[in-house]
Amino acid sequence: MSNQTWLLLTYKAPPEPARRRIAVWRKLKGMGAVYLQNGVCMLPMTDEHVRRLKVVENEITSMGGEAVLLETTGLDRAQEEKILARFQAERDEAYAEVISRCDDFEAELVKESAAGKFTYAEVEENEEDLRKLQAWIGKIIKLDFTGASLRAEAEARVVRCETLLDEYAQRVFEKQHGEGQDDAGPSAGAGA
Repeated sequence: MSNQTWLLLTYKAPPEPARRRIAVWRKLKGMGAVYLQNGVCMLPMTDEHVRRLKVVENEITSMGGEAVLLETTGLDRAQEEKILARFQAERDEAYAEVISRCDDFEAELVKESAAGKFTYAEVEENEEDLRKLQAWIGKIIKLDFTGASLRAEAEARVVRCETLLDEYAQRVFEKQHGEGQDDAGPSAGAGA
């Protein structure tokens, strides 16, 4: 990413009401902005980021604050590396959290299997948790502008969770349909 152009937003929002300052911060973090310090954040230069940051700039000024949006580049490769490292560190932190949640997801499936909890309700609950993981990693990937180092591991772990849930669902199906219904046919399990 040599000669990467960045958008730099500096702003000062009124201290009250705090919810408005927090809303601005959440909006910027949701766009993937990295804060260099309070009220100073960066994003890679894209048309979408320009558009969205101009909207944020207008919101800040309409609440009585001040904002300046600049286009900038790193002075040299060392400065550019510092910026890239900040973006990568933030995304890696998010990927590490996904990996941790995958650990929890896998442990839950092991616990349920060990306890013999092979019910459709458990499958549904775990499917919802998996959907949340999938949506979350999708959001992180969308904000991973610099190719963070934990991305591949996090993606692989989510895929592993999908596989483990499929295996668990298969066991639930076998328990639900295999015990006492071997030759009963489809009509015997009506409602199942």
